[in-house]
Amino acid sequence: MTTPNIIIIFADDLGYGDLTCYGSKVNVTPRLDRMAAEGMCFTDFYVASPVCSPSRAALMTGCYPKRIGLDSGYDFAVLLPGDPIGLDSDKFTLSKMLKNAGYATKMIGKWHLGDQPDFLPSRHGFDSYFGLPYSNDMLPDNPHNKRFHCPPLPLMRDKEVIEIDPNQASLTDRYTAEAIRFIEENAENNTPFFIYFPHMYVHTPIHTPMNYNTASKNGVYGAAVTHMDQSTGCILDTLKRMDIDDNTLVIFTSDNGSNGRDGGSNYPLRGTKGTTWEGGMREPCIMRWPGNVPAGKTCNDIVTTMDLMPTLAHLTNGVIPNDHILDGKDISSLMLGTQDAWCPHKAFFYYGKGDHTLHAVRSEEWKLHLLRNELYDLNKDISEKQNMFEDKPEIVARLTALADNCREELGDDHTNNKGNNCKPVGRVKNPQMLTSIDMMDPIIQAMYD
Repeated sequence: MTTPNIIIIFADDLGYGDLTCYGSKVNVTPRLDRMAAEGMCFTDFYVASPVCSPSRAALMTGCYPKRIGLDSGYDFAVLLPGDPIGLDSDKFTLSKMLKNAGYATKMIGKWHLGDQPDFLPSRHGFDSYFGLPYSNDMLPDNPHNKRFHCPPLPLMRDKEVIEIDPNQASLTDRYTAEAIRFIEENAENNTPFFIYFPHMYVHTPIHTPMNYNTASKNGVYGAAVTHMDQSTGCILDTLKRMDIDDNTLVIFTSDNGSNGRDGGSNYPLRGTKGTTWEGGMREPCIMRWPGNVPAGKTCNDIVTTMDLMPTLAHLTNGVIPNDHILDGKDISSLMLGTQDAWCPHKAFFYYGKGDHTLHAVRSEEWKLHLLRNELYDLNKDISEKQNMFEDKPEIVARLTALADNCREELGDDHTNNKGNNCKPVGRVKNPQMLTSIDMMDPIIQAMYD
């Protein structure tokens, strides 16, 4: 087995049931379906938060967001433009590990881990960056920001804003072209590479090219899903054209579930983005590495985005510092099909949307909602409909003990526990916006009318 190139494609707000290979009847995803047929699908794949910023922090660090102090934004559930907190440059990240291992590293797309200079991708092991520093809805008319109007949306290259309010309908194609150029360059130089490609799709507002809109059976949402599918296909085609397909691991998943309002579906899961029901935190995930990840297989073990750092460390001989406490596990034996029916996580913990509170715990098939006194057997009741709390006191006691251990380790506002192994979040004084706007300018007012 050779050291692989690595591409992580990270959707935004994609629902568990939004891909055809995960049951969608309204969205068209032929390239991702083929990727699934040529690789492995995960049925119980989790993110560490039901919202953007904390979920991405977990992927980058291999830690529960609570452990690194980034389980919410400054005064909102996620980071906002000009927030004084973010993923500090002293935090160890997946990109730093791969850069140290000799990889060329590239980030394309939505960062959302802080827009201050110390928090940007360039301080976290990425050789280059092209994309939006936060969500594509953080515009001057954004109703979420209570402190100020958001500035115009900045498109960045490395540390600089190169464009203000880019055309979002063409941005995904620009991202894809950037990825293709990076693959070609490094394939020609025989350099191992890492691409982290977090899409803006299918976060609202959704802007897609007209040809995708007219072909969609599910409005602009379905158009965005298919556009993202075709972008993935272009990347896979490039790997074959450059004769590096068999030496590249491609992972596709999402940061949290669909909001359930704009055409997305978490079916058959209960709940939506922002909740700790399964629909908020269980995601579709496909991994493909021809000749290494067995084709057409399904994994039913509990797996998380936090597992990517230790797993990729194993596959690339990457070194993780001893003082970096990992919550993720090395799942390479599951991914490569060399071990079946292994449970890497004795428990998985569901922290809520920006409230610093432990809401639920899962162990094997059982999930306990701590604040609701509800217990579900997810193997038999994936939709969390039949409450078994009164019928299984021994299971409730076992999961409660696991939750108590987590509260001691990571903290829980509901029980006033600060946690014994949590680090402070990155923080700067006098944070600055990346762009500015004169709201009294009549041209600006007309632009955002």
